[in-house]
Amino acid sequence: ELIGKAMTEFIPLGDIHKKRGIDFMTRLFEEGFFKYFEIQYLHGDGHLIDVEISAALIKDNEGNLTGAVLIYRDIAERKRAEEEKTKLETQLSRSEKMETIGLLAGGVAHDLNNMLGAIVGYPELLLIDLPPDSPLRPAIKAIKDSGDRAAAIVQDLLTLTRRGVSVNEIINLNTVVQKYFASREWEKLKEFNPDVIVQKHLNSSLLNMVGSPVHLSKAIANLVSNAAEAMPRGGNIEIIVENRYLDTPLKGYDNIAEGDYVVLYVSDNGIGIAEEDQQRIFEPFYTKKVMGRSGTGLGMSVVWGTVKDHGGYIDIVSQQDKGTTITLYFPTTREEFKEKEKNIPLENYRGRGEKILVIDDIEAQRDIARAILTKLQYRVDTVASGEEAIAYLKTGSADLLVIDMIMDPGMDGLETYQKILELHPHQKAIIASGYSETERVRQAQALGAGAYVKKPYTIEKLGQAVKNELRRE
Repeated sequence: ELIGKAMTEFIPLGDIHKKRGIDFMTRLFEEGFFKYFEIQYLHGDGHLIDVEISAALIKDNEGNLTGAVLIYRDIAERKRAEEEKTKLETQLSRSEKMETIGLLAGGVAHDLNNMLGAIVGYPELLLIDLPPDSPLRPAIKAIKDSGDRAAAIVQDLLTLTRRGVSVNEIINLNTVVQKYFASREWEKLKEFNPDVIVQKHLNSSLLNMVGSPVHLSKAIANLVSNAAEAMPRGGNIEIIVENRYLDTPLKGYDNIAEGDYVVLYVSDNGIGIAEEDQQRIFEPFYTKKVMGRSGTGLGMSVVWGTVKDHGGYIDIVSQQDKGTTITLYFPTTREEFKEKEKNIPLENYRGRGEKILVIDDIEAQRDIARAILTKLQYRVDTVASGEEAIAYLKTGSADLLVIDMIMDPGMDGLETYQKILELHPHQKAIIASGYSETERVRQAQALGAGAYVKKPYTIEKLGQAVKNELRRE
């Protein structure tokens, strides 16, 4: 097929390919030979192939040019392997970077949660005792609301650690999407973006998944907010929820394994994301927005952490000035959804004078736990370390322990509980932490401890955990 054809027939159209061909010929005639020159040529069927050329001029005994010998090698497979390697290295580097940032964020979050305990807990106690018409109620409620918002930001930091989500609830993503669009947060977004139109396409036969509605709702809110901000002159956002089965792995932003998924698509027709920015959009505080006007700079990082905590995957397709589609893949479950009980009255988790021992190295945390549990009609003692708790229980007893997981210096919560079980083999306990659920928390629960309670404490969270554990046989 090649006989009688000029090599120029195989050079693709376009200035780049033409220049590359000229470079090839120039180098051959200047140097007389060379190896491993990469170029793209046209295949016989018209598609482009990557080729590696080694070439040498042929001369007679007088040095006159009589011809040339060229060896062409199809290197398409090698190029694909190199690109795949580069992509995997990029994904690994991105994961390692997020893990490092997450560890830093988790340490900060632990300390902040301990500080927020009093800001969240004491106003709640004061509001219970204040009469409904007290002029102090608005100011105290404002303090509590600010504390709650600060705690929510701390939770965003914990999500970056990839250990901030307790994924153990059977949920349906349809419900999470519907609740977000019925929220005050969505109403506020609409007020600021009146020219943005949202279309939702839910699936009546959607499979369930295991997850955290709070974190998933936050991820949806961040995606919708970013989509709206990408269309300053208005536009359309499309939300699609569907089942999807992958019988082969899918290569995208993530390499998505085969399996059954619940898939969430969030699409906009906005300004799009530049290719160089797509590799960094999930990094904390990496943003093209004006800082301070559009949240904390953690929005897309929270999306990333939430998806990974749920064992899921992310894909991004974006073109500048045409729009962006971000797709989240979550593994499905065949377990059935169970409705949770809501708005439990305070009376339902009041105690009957049972004795509680609070073990925490932070004095403010001991004080707020004592105040909450005393309000709930328990008898409360506190100690400042695991060593003090063991000494206390050698001569005394408690119906339940509230054990802080991270105590420094000295024994942590797991070591403390292990030693206490040697003294009281059936001792009831719950675990508390301002950090996040860890493997050591799960080990303590495997030994017999009950619920894990995340700080800062609220009356309902702590009260329910204590009541449930006291009832447990």
